[in-house]
Amino acid sequence: MPVMDNHTHLDFRHGLLEVSVRDAMDSAEAVGVQGAVQVGCDLESSRFTVQAVDADPRLLGAVAIHPNDAPVYAGRGELESALAEIEELAAHPRIRAIGETGLDFFRTHGDGLVHQRYSFRRHIDIAKRLGLTLQIHDRDAHDDVVQVLREEGAPERVVFHCFSGDEELARICNRNGWYMSFAGTMTFKNAGNLRGALAIAEPARVLVETDSPFLTPHPYRGRPNASYMVPYTVRSMAEVTGDDLSELCSRLADNTLQAYGSWG
Repeated sequence: MPVMDNHTHLDFRHGLLEVSVRDAMDSAEAVGVQGAVQVGCDLESSRFTVQAVDADPRLLGAVAIHPNDAPVYAGRGELESALAEIEELAAHPRIRAIGETGLDFFRTHGDGLVHQRYSFRRHIDIAKRLGLTLQIHDRDAHDDVVQVLREEGAPERVVFHCFSGDEELARICNRNGWYMSFAGTMTFKNAGNLRGALAIAEPARVLVETDSPFLTPHPYRGRPNASYMVPYTVRSMAEVTGDDLSELCSRLADNTLQAYGSWG
């Protein structure tokens, strides 16, 4: 049964080999990964995303200023103009999400968090006004991300990209109808919190992703990741949920279409 990778960075280099968009998607399609959501993190990668979705019909797109980049743009006095361009790029019909955006307390500290929070709130507003899905980057910031979503009012569709929480955050997502997207991290031996969260996640709110070229699943952890690695994560997910593999794939595909719309 085919599935989609709902978060990848085809423009990022992680290793010596440069792979074209077409080759990356051909390799994915060969193992049953029919499509992917290409995600922008700054203006350059968001522009690339628009070009990529035009070039290959197996791609949809997401555009945003990454939480860790927001203070950089703000420091140059360019955050407002960057957000304005993100909104322009998001008008493309194959851009279906605003993301990745959110909060990152691991890499950003001090005054930078002010710009990060402001940028997050602005991205939420853009997603709501354009009717797009919100893809959230949440690193060491679960409570604060949830608080901002509640204060601003979450868009209709919210995806916690590379879900990194535990059962408590999974319950919050269940109550609010937010999607939880699991990456290769859930296959790691020390990721009991992720497997516990997956075990109680509402089946209709579960997605799968690579975040490639990062977070390569076991047994290839440490190598560059790519969308063709999705099956390793899906098989591990089936072991946790107890689902028949074909049934899980079918549900993941349906959930992805509900989150982002049709690839057709």
